[in-house]
Amino acid sequence: GWGSWIAALSLIFGGIHLALRSVGRPWQISAGQVIGFELAFIISLALCHLSSANQADTSLALAISGKGGGYIGWALTVPLVEGVGHLLAWLILAAIWFYGVGLVFRVTWQDVQQRIFDLSAGMQEWAATIYRKQARASQTKRSSPKPTRKPAQPKPQKPAQSKRSIQPHDLVIARPAASHGRAPARASHLPPLDLLDSGQLIEQNEKQIREKAALIENTLLDFGLPVQVIEVRRGPAVTQFGIAPQYIEKPGAKGEIREQKVRVSQITALANDLALSLAASRIRLEAPVPGRPIVGIEVPNEETALVHLRPVLESSQFYKLKAPLAIGLGLDVSGTTVAADLSKMPHLLIAGTTGSGKSVCINALTTGLVCNNRPDDLRLVMIDPKMVELVRFNGLPHLLGKVEVDLERIIGVLRWMTREMDERYKILAEVGARNIGDYNTLARRRKKLDKLPFIILLIDELSDLMMMAPEEVEHTLVRLAQMARAVGIHLVVATQRPSTDVVTGLIKANFPARIAFAVASSIDSRVILDSGGAESLLGKGDMLFQAPDAAKPVRLQGCFVSDLEVERVVSFWRQQAGVTGTSQEAGAPWEDSLARQSVIKEKDDLLEEAIALAQENETISTSFIQRRLRIGYPRAARLMDALEEMNIVGQEKYGGRTRDVLVDKDDDPLGDYMQNGADDNG
Repeated sequence: GWGSWIAALSLIFGGIHLALRSVGRPWQISAGQVIGFELAFIISLALCHLSSANQADTSLALAISGKGGGYIGWALTVPLVEGVGHLLAWLILAAIWFYGVGLVFRVTWQDVQQRIFDLSAGMQEWAATIYRKQARASQTKRSSPKPTRKPAQPKPQKPAQSKRSIQPHDLVIARPAASHGRAPARASHLPPLDLLDSGQLIEQNEKQIREKAALIENTLLDFGLPVQVIEVRRGPAVTQFGIAPQYIEKPGAKGEIREQKVRVSQITALANDLALSLAASRIRLEAPVPGRPIVGIEVPNEETALVHLRPVLESSQFYKLKAPLAIGLGLDVSGTTVAADLSKMPHLLIAGTTGSGKSVCINALTTGLVCNNRPDDLRLVMIDPKMVELVRFNGLPHLLGKVEVDLERIIGVLRWMTREMDERYKILAEVGARNIGDYNTLARRRKKLDKLPFIILLIDELSDLMMMAPEEVEHTLVRLAQMARAVGIHLVVATQRPSTDVVTGLIKANFPARIAFAVASSIDSRVILDSGGAESLLGKGDMLFQAPDAAKPVRLQGCFVSDLEVERVVSFWRQQAGVTGTSQEAGAPWEDSLARQSVIKEKDDLLEEAIALAQENETISTSFIQRRLRIGYPRAARLMDALEEMNIVGQEKYGGRTRDVLVDKDDDPLGDYMQNGADDNG
């Protein structure tokens, strides 16, 4: 039948897909999409036959002639029509066809509900706009003066609008998007989301919302600024009232009355007066709301709803990312889930005052990541100078070593991160891969290559590190932020002191994605976001998220994860590690480096340079070390004694001038000395 054309094209595209897969660049086609295409194709044959055949006969002749849906369409159509009738057969086949198309384009029932809701809200807003235009036109017609009359001395006219209550057709109250639907099936080796607590739906009190909307209109009208609240979006912590500026009638030069629209700057200047009228602790004005012709007034709710992590991870917005490093951030002012891909940020800076929610945010990000990634796909390096926030993740198989809390060891960890980055670049260069994704694709095809996991460095407090070693910490973080993305290393850095000596210009330039929690002043907000607004936040998870590709930050209520939830997830992975034989007490990869630094610090900071100098020559003397390292004779003599103690050089000869070097260029005398010292002590 007519489906032969589709079958031929399918074979062509299937061959192209196989050809691209052989060169490492396949289309990302899931099994669900293949099943959906086959289902939609077969049902299309039945629909073609049903629309082409005569209802009076069996339509077998049409299939024999190669038209309609062919033999397959005839075989599906005839029993269905005879069983349920022609009309019901159409409805059944159309429903199955739409289901198959939904599988192909990955459209869920939640997406359909959201589209219907958006369409309904748009129609309501369109109807309200038409009503307002008609009302304003009739009011302007009634108040316009006759052409023959001219006032001798024009007087300023009061606004034509009067105080009134909000009518149902004037106000669109947006409901939270239906994003917390049923999540797709999870792999058996990943933690079930039942380990996390479920959240409650946000209840709306429409009576209070309409009262506040009327109060906003009347307050601005008292100052001669007629506006109209046209939509309301209620979130977990704040409710955003979208207001549209109206027109003020003013006399012109020749006595005619002209209309002038209320300026946005006039509305923003009355923020404190609005807060007084609404009896709110603080409000935030977003003028204008990005992508919408309204001014947003964000008023705190009487009760703040707690946003749990599980509904965010189950939302369609989270699964649409289809990224291993997808993170759930929270809910926006309309109650819609906001998720992001950490690999595209590629680094995240978090700042805010004490108690604003930084550590809870890091806990939520970490819990979400380990809930969707195996230990061989994701490794974590955690630094917690405060010693009490991240230590609950100790024992997690994803964790390299333990949570580092000692400031002296933390510097060694950052140095190891830079060396790991350099080593990964060498590995990628050997196989000709541009990034970690290309390398892992090759590793799946070549058994000799080992897969490289993602590494995420989380620092809970940056200010303590910057106070101890500002130059080295800043240099290391900037170098990692500039180069580590391609090799799968990403940074999440938090600080409670957003000052210019902690969040320096170089750090800000390499952290395009930022989260600002509540801060004390607009100066701190500008340090974090380069704009104000964070000083108006409420605390306890209320934040502004600045995405790398967004013009303005978005206000969110961050996710909350309790200690019990973290304990459940860590216990699950510890049990999994015990079943698979994974060692949970494996030493950190930077222990050898820290031990070497300890020996060097005990001996001399120039010990490594002296060892390298000895390996480059067959004989060495104290004066030679003094000249090459540009140091004094006493320090050079102490370095020579250390080299002799480590069996790198021999005894004095030729009158104490030169000594024989006992090691080669390929040897590791410092490592041998450390090993022998450990054996002697043991």
